[in-house]
Amino acid sequence: MKSLIDNARTFPTRVAQRPEEFRRLAAGQAPEALFITCSDSRVIPSLITGARPGELFELRTAGNVVPPYDEARPSAETATVEYALRVLGVRDIVVCGHSHCGAVGALVRGDDLSGLPAVRGWLNHSVPEPPATGDLAEAVRRHAVAQLDTLRGYPAVRESLANGQLSLHAWYYEIDTGAVSVHRPELEGEFSRL
Repeated sequence: MKSLIDNARTFPTRVAQRPEEFRRLAAGQAPEALFITCSDSRVIPSLITGARPGELFELRTAGNVVPPYDEARPSAETATVEYALRVLGVRDIVVCGHSHCGAVGALVRGDDLSGLPAVRGWLNHSVPEPPATGDLAEAVRRHAVAQLDTLRGYPAVRESLANGQLSLHAWYYEIDTGAVSVHRPELEGEFSRL
């Protein structure tokens, strides 16, 4: 924790070296995309995309899960998606799964999650059945695509798609190589390198 505290203490010095950039950020945000990914500490959206502050609106959840829309039971995830589209006007949503995913991996392996009831409940209602092959990469890619299907059930997403103001993307990030592949519906749902 000490290194994090030390960096937080010296951050104002770094901000002072780029005053115009941070004044623009203080005036408001206009991110290009909503980037939905896992809470995994090894997955850093700005590192993967090269985004500068203000360019990505991020939603991090265990297993990059997008819960079904339920107006009667709003969640932080549904509020974030709605705000990104209706207030910030993002034009793209990326759901990015990743290699070595503990959440999807637990399902593929059939891990006993009884000691983690909140995690078990979160994954059970949001993650599709793992493939019979036990292939984690395939499961994570299928999972990312399934989250796009869930997003299509959100009123703000449906409206933006119908108006031609939104594109949805499923990505797969390989932690050990840095490679990113994208879902290509036109290629029978295959993923290919960006």
